[in-house]
Amino acid sequence: MIVKNKNIQLEGKHQKPILTDVFYKEEQFKKPVVIFCHGYKGFKDWGAWDLVATTFADAGFLFVKFNFSYNGGTILQPIDFPDLEAFGNNNYIKELDDLNTVVDWVTSPNFEFKNQIDSSNIIVVGHSRGGGIATIKAAEDSRVTKLITWASVSDYKSRFPEGEILDKWREDGVMYIENGRTKQKMPHYFQFYTSYIQNEERLNIAIAAKKNKIPHLIIHGTKDPTVNVQESRQIKDWSTNSELFLVKGADHVFGIKHPWENKSLSTDLEVVLQKSIDFASL
Repeated sequence: MIVKNKNIQLEGKHQKPILTDVFYKEEQFKKPVVIFCHGYKGFKDWGAWDLVATTFADAGFLFVKFNFSYNGGTILQPIDFPDLEAFGNNNYIKELDDLNTVVDWVTSPNFEFKNQIDSSNIIVVGHSRGGGIATIKAAEDSRVTKLITWASVSDYKSRFPEGEILDKWREDGVMYIENGRTKQKMPHYFQFYTSYIQNEERLNIAIAAKKNKIPHLIIHGTKDPTVNVQESRQIKDWSTNSELFLVKGADHVFGIKHPWENKSLSTDLEVVLQKSIDFASL
C-alpha cells in the first residue's frame, strides 16, 4: 500500500511556505530518499508527477516532491499560478535555498517519516530548469549521493535577454512572458537578472557539473523542442561520473501534458522512470 502525504507545509527561508508531498510504501525497511525538483512554470502536481511519485514509491523509495516557494502557487491553490507577484520575485538562489530546506527536513531527527528512510542515501532528481538547481545543489552538498537530471538545461546565462531587450527590462523593472496553457502574462521582475549576476559563479551549471563526483544520470529526449538535446551532451562532457541516456523521439515532458487524466504513464515517461529507478537502485 502506497502512503501519500500531500501538502505538508515547510517554513521557507524567504517568508513563504514550501508545500511538500511524501509518497512511500508502508514496508519496514529503510528506503532511499528521492527529492524531485520541478522546472520553470512547473509545480509538484503538474501532469503525471503524482504517478511518478507512486512509481518510485512502489519501487521501494520514499519520494518527496515540492513546490518552490516562489513558483506562483499558494497553500490554498498549489496548482497553477494564482500568485503572480511571487512568481515575478522568484530567482535561482531562492530555489536553491528551498531545496536546501527540503534536504534539511528529510535528514533532521524530527522528520516525521525518519523510521522509513536511509538518510545517508539521498537522490536528487531535477526536470528542465530544476535539473540545473539539482546539479548545483549536488555539487554543494555532500548529503546528496546521486543525481538524476531529466531534460536539464546546461546554462542559465544564455536564457537572459541581451541588448535593447535587457535595457528595456532594466528600465521597466518587469518583463512579461505569456503562459501558453493558462494564457497568463507572467511577470519577471528585474531582480531575477540582478540576483543571477550577483551569484553568477555559483549558478554556473558547468562549474557545478565538473565539481560533481557522485553518479549522475542524464536523460533527454532527442526531439525536445524546449531544451535542445545538445545541452545534455554538454553536461555529459562536464560530469566525470555520468551516464547519458537519450529517449528517441521524446519531447521535453516525455509525452505528458497537464492535466494528465490517464491512469498510466506515457510510453516515454515509463522508459525514463525505469532507467531512473534502475540507476537509483544501484
